[in-house]
Amino acid sequence: MSAARPLTTLRTIAAIAALPLLALTACGYGSESKDEDTSKVAAEGKKLSADTVRIGYFPNLTHATALVGDQEGLLQKELGGTKATYSQFNAGPAEIEALNSGSIDIGWIGPSPAINGYSTTDGKGLRIIGGSASGGVKLVVNPDKVKSLKDIKGKKIATPQLGNTQDVAFLNWIAEQGWKVDAQSGKGDVSVVRTDNKITPDAYKSGSIDGAWVPEPTASKLVAEGGKVLLDEADLWPDKKFVITNIIVSQTFLKEHPDVVQAVLRGSVKTNTWINANPDKAKAAANAKLQELSGKPLPADVLDPAWKSIQFTDDPLASTLNTEAEHAVKAGLLKKPKLDGIYDLAPLNKVLTAEGKSTVEDAGLGVK
Repeated sequence: MSAARPLTTLRTIAAIAALPLLALTACGYGSESKDEDTSKVAAEGKKLSADTVRIGYFPNLTHATALVGDQEGLLQKELGGTKATYSQFNAGPAEIEALNSGSIDIGWIGPSPAINGYSTTDGKGLRIIGGSASGGVKLVVNPDKVKSLKDIKGKKIATPQLGNTQDVAFLNWIAEQGWKVDAQSGKGDVSVVRTDNKITPDAYKSGSIDGAWVPEPTASKLVAEGGKVLLDEADLWPDKKFVITNIIVSQTFLKEHPDVVQAVLRGSVKTNTWINANPDKAKAAANAKLQELSGKPLPADVLDPAWKSIQFTDDPLASTLNTEAEHAVKAGLLKKPKLDGIYDLAPLNKVLTAEGKSTVEDAGLGVK
């Protein structure tokens, strides 16, 4: 297993509001690539069509499929003699930049960066090829200052980054309350304070924010500091499911190395199966990887509740991605994108069928 590279610095996406409406292409690279069974080759340790596959993910529990797959060698096992190397990122835009520049080939990432990455390259940069996780996002507040949801008005609430998945969700929720906030500045009936997740707990302790709409484990870190969960975002979605983490791939890499992509997907599916069958071992494995990357593990009072709020799934929950895009448009952060062709789920569905699992749908947004 390769050593982790340094965490990429957070980058802003304030320019997202100026994104033009783009005409997107829909070439079916993955679906049209040759069909071959690489399971036996990988199992024998033979190299696939690439020497190396470079994989990106965040050091967050919502990326636990990648954390566990890396830590336990489950992704590498499926790749055989093709070496997996890993890079960690703090924010989606930095990971999209790495994918577009060729620094990584495949990544675990949230829905909003995936949508933006697809739109800004005229639909030529990436495909979403699988799901990874649902849930794990909460509104946590200072109970001394905020007693109910209506008390959010007039308060300072943090989100991880302008235009990121949680920022979009919070802005949409604010609009549904009938309140007004300028999406770019964060000023209005609620003060939306964009704050790096690493800094948010200290900002909460200092009193500079009154709460935060954040993913795990940041939400549980705030609870450990005395915060109260006022809202679980899962409660706002049908069946309490919404995509929080996808798997994306460079279209160039998908076209040139479909066997490697399929091996990574097979490793992801097997990792999720192992996580769901062995939750305590998987939680420990994810924490061990976080300790390796950050220098310290999550304490039990943070790890345990955070882990319980995340569902690990191979389904990309495509219909919820489309809804999240609509939320970004309504918030004024994105001009209406054409998402046709953003998904290529043929490689994943082949893996799922081979594993005796149900196939997944692309909500009409797949390659034609």
